Amino acid sequence: MASFHVIAGASETLEHTKIRKIGISDLFDALKRGVDDFMVKPSHIVFLCLLYPLVGVVLAAWTSGANALPLLFPLVSGFALIGPFAAIGLYEISRRREAGLDTSWRHAFEVRNSPAVPAIAAVGIMLFAIFITWLLTAQMFYQYLFGPAPPESISGFINEIFATGRGWTLIILGHAIGFVFAVVVLCTTVVAFPLLLDRDVGAYEAIHTSVRAVLANPITMAVWGLIVAVALIIGSLPVFAGLAVVLPILGHATWHVYRKVVEPPSPVRPTS
Repeated sequence: MASFHVIAGASETLEHTKIRKIGISDLFDALKRGVDDFMVKPSHIVFLCLLYPLVGVVLAAWTSGANALPLLFPLVSGFALIGPFAAIGLYEISRRREAGLDTSWRHAFEVRNSPAVPAIAAVGIMLFAIFITWLLTAQMFYQYLFGPAPPESISGFINEIFATGRGWTLIILGHAIGFVFAVVVLCTTVVAFPLLLDRDVGAYEAIHTSVRAVLANPITMAVWGLIVAVALIIGSLPVFAGLAVVLPILGHATWHVYRKVVEPPSPVRPTS
């Protein structure tokens, strides 16, 4: 059944993957390997990732008007919530390099031929739903504090945010709410997409494996989430241009984090 295949994978059985415990040193080793993958053909990878910072610039331009200005930060920060899905092509390139295959940029698009595409799409839809929920939550919280009327001007909006009590309430509680959404995404997708590219286990098992990986390595995964958040912030500062370098390194490194935390499948013993 196609629907069950999306949930359970090609074998149509809910077979749990095995999780390892890893340390902080494994994260830095994964980052080093991610840089190595990036340096193989950085120009190709940057080309693939230009879309990410360009979308960030478009979002910033679109929200520059007063009506949409309150959505600027939720859009830019929330866009990172769908980063795990956006980096699928990078996982594929790391997978191919690991297997000794050609790593030309065009192979990043061969993900569309993966048997796990339906499951990948299902997890991607989940991320998109979380992204939309975050935007709606941020908008409702802003309107709760400031009312439905849009800011009169950009300068007035900035003054309201940084020079008033309700503005600081928005900053502090808004970040707290965003943190909850980020934790949900980390817990459900930290290794989900690399696992689906590597083994067609189904959407449920990919998400469940990510949750178990976080539960087995709570401090290590918290540090990984912090590394990703700080790297994305740094990459966003120069008009999002730095994301063209930061995103591929994080994408490649995520593949290697997956390799460290998820045990390979047991070899199938031939039947006598």
